[in-house]
Amino acid sequence: MILSASRRTDLPAFYADWFYNRIEEGFLYVRNPMNPRQVSRVELSPETVDCIVFWTKNPEPALEGLSRLSKYCYYFQVTLTCYGRDLEPGVPDKRSRLLPSVRRLSREVGSERVIWRYDPILLNERYTPDYHERAFREIAEGLKGYTHRVVISFVDLYAKMRKEAEQYHIAPSGDSDLRSLAGRLVRIAKKCGMEMVTCAERMDLEELGIRHGSCIDRAYMEGLVGYKLRGGKDRSMRKECGCMESIDVGVYHTCPHGCRYCYANGDMNRVRKAAALYDPHSPMLCSALKETDRISERKEKRQP
Repeated sequence: MILSASRRTDLPAFYADWFYNRIEEGFLYVRNPMNPRQVSRVELSPETVDCIVFWTKNPEPALEGLSRLSKYCYYFQVTLTCYGRDLEPGVPDKRSRLLPSVRRLSREVGSERVIWRYDPILLNERYTPDYHERAFREIAEGLKGYTHRVVISFVDLYAKMRKEAEQYHIAPSGDSDLRSLAGRLVRIAKKCGMEMVTCAERMDLEELGIRHGSCIDRAYMEGLVGYKLRGGKDRSMRKECGCMESIDVGVYHTCPHGCRYCYANGDMNRVRKAAALYDPHSPMLCSALKETDRISERKEKRQP
């Protein structure tokens, strides 16, 4: 079983204690976001979990508890972008906080278990291709030797992002502009010893040396766990996504980062109300079981 922790919220940044407590107790409950009355009880024993995939913009709060994961295989995907407080109002300072945290994470778990995400890439009058190139170079040089893979993607202007796109003058960019920028970035990545791949991207950039990648990457995980993994493509994701199927243990609308381009959170009032329900000792994140809930068991064995 592969755990996604999580596409829906930033567990390492805000809910690390809850996740570590669930690991020690050996199970958690998670609601189906499409059918909230449907609840899964997910077994978390080392005999059940093949790999845990963490997604975060700030690994710092999770660093002290890493020893509690000693019986598990896992890796971190850390998003570091060029954006300021206009687009990422709740994200700590990159130079003084995040770069040092990622370097510490890499020293503690190994560079093979840290992946840098520079995404989504969006363009406006402030965040121009030249701006992206300068910022990408600074981050890449700061992470040289601490990771060997960087993931990029270009922003998708979902319908729910229309207001933000207008407010921040984010417009769809032509393929030629994006291809040119990708070429500039991949040259920097290569100089810093990093392979560049794309995430759920329709554009083919193979001629630039950028292959289609995936966040929950079968080959990458097999290299970490040391055996073949069963399971198909995650059919709940869009067709461009190459991720392997997994169980996501997060909850939408609970991430206080407040990133303007985020698809996983509604307005911040909703986020604040949900986050106020947080109990690090509860078996369910930012919620509690109800009498009307229908509980099903998600207990699987490791695959070898």
